[in-house]
Amino acid sequence: MIVPLHEVVRELVQDGDTVALEGFTHLIPVVAGHEIIRQELRDLTLVRMAPDIVYDQLIGAGCARKLVFSRGGNPGSLHRFRDAVTHGRPHPLEIEEHSHAGMVNRYVAGASGLPSAVLRGYSGTDLIAHSANTKTISCPFTEQELAAVPALDPDVAVVHAQRADHEGNVQLWGITGLQKEAALAAERALVTVEEVVKTLEPVPGQVILPSRVINAVSPAPEALPPPAPTAATSVTTPLTRPGTRPAVMVRPSPPGRQGSPAPIPPPNLGWNTVEHRDLDLRRDHDRHRGAFAVGPHVVLRGDRTAQYRRERGPVYPRPGAVDDLRVGHTRNGSRAPAVVHQ
Repeated sequence: MIVPLHEVVRELVQDGDTVALEGFTHLIPVVAGHEIIRQELRDLTLVRMAPDIVYDQLIGAGCARKLVFSRGGNPGSLHRFRDAVTHGRPHPLEIEEHSHAGMVNRYVAGASGLPSAVLRGYSGTDLIAHSANTKTISCPFTEQELAAVPALDPDVAVVHAQRADHEGNVQLWGITGLQKEAALAAERALVTVEEVVKTLEPVPGQVILPSRVINAVSPAPEALPPPAPTAATSVTTPLTRPGTRPAVMVRPSPPGRQGSPAPIPPPNLGWNTVEHRDLDLRRDHDRHRGAFAVGPHVVLRGDRTAQYRRERGPVYPRPGAVDDLRVGHTRNGSRAPAVVHQ
């Protein structure tokens, strides 16, 4: 039941599977998504209520064939998702969009063993006209016009939790999402946890997933980097393969202060070749357009502004759907910082 993550992903997730990675904020299964990328799985149908940076990375790495979702863009715009839909890069991505209520009801129907769910959630939208998996029906009792959606039964559900015991029972708490429904609806369920303990002590607002509905639990201590970089953040699950240089950027100490640099996670680029660079990542604002010089290098903004010393570099247009950002490992064959360029 307690198995290393790389072994579990290799056993439970296959090319062409429908995979749901569910969880909200502190319970997003980041490390499992990175392991799927690392194992180069292909032709996946990805399912998620609100695709985020992990799904953007999965799409950019070429893992996804189709995306089933109800809201895309968390945090900010998902550049690899947008590029796949508008330009077919790295290859075309099929999308199936639902309302939040529609996705919830699909999960609940799957967890309940029902073939479909009925709701009012699509009233006033044109989602029905654009989805083969949404139909309009008439209530047999009141003749009200309602929407019907098929049950969602993923091949694999992946969730993250705070802890599990040695028997494989899982405990999670905080702002939870649809982890319980996803695990019950899926054919196979994988859970990553921060720690494995002898006894699950009760926690207010907890959700318990019993071992009978879970195929495997994988310990992943400190596996969840926060969605936004902070000075005290460290990345413990780089997208590089074992034995290679970790994909971590370093924030230099502010002028006049002493202390070692604090590592921060790379921005939302969607690939696994980011090298160390001395940058200060700040939130993207419209007033910060163009590029900023970082020493001898120029770094283009993606979804965040990369800037240090605020030295103005050459002005480029704001990255849009037609732009393709790439990462170079070195500059002129040296070990100098990498350059993000068009």
